[in-house]
Amino acid sequence: MNTHVEKLSSDDIDKFVQLIEVFEDVFEMKNFKMPDILYLQELLKKPDFFVFIATAENKVVGGLTSYIMHQYYSASPLVYIFDLAVKREFQRQGLGKLLIKANNEHSYSIGAETIMVQADLEDEHAIEFYKSTGGKGQDVIHFDYGLKD
Repeated sequence: MNTHVEKLSSDDIDKFVQLIEVFEDVFEMKNFKMPDILYLQELLKKPDFFVFIATAENKVVGGLTSYIMHQYYSASPLVYIFDLAVKREFQRQGLGKLLIKANNEHSYSIGAETIMVQADLEDEHAIEFYKSTGGKGQDVIHFDYGLKD
């Protein structure tokens, strides 16, 4: 299997849409409605938003999105991994680790201090995956404030 990991540029809207479709499938997002293409293109142009994809046979089979979080305790930014998914038939083949590695290398190159990602306590697969890539777990509780019904 010929696989490749790359960081998307603002011109890669088709690949970004394919990645969002992977997220929709893997995360079993019911009633998902794709945002407007113009919005997604603007998002890709933002310098504090990164998208990495994994391809196999020239098709997007996984990816990772992350954001820069500017802080006031240090001049070095933090990076927050928002989503990471690989199509089920391509899981456990090292693509997730390659995506983490690409994100980590890019984050290091921009001077990031720390990379963060969260996993649900029930998601043992995700927890073991992040541990296997060198992540250190912390006991925290995540709170949401839903502003829209």
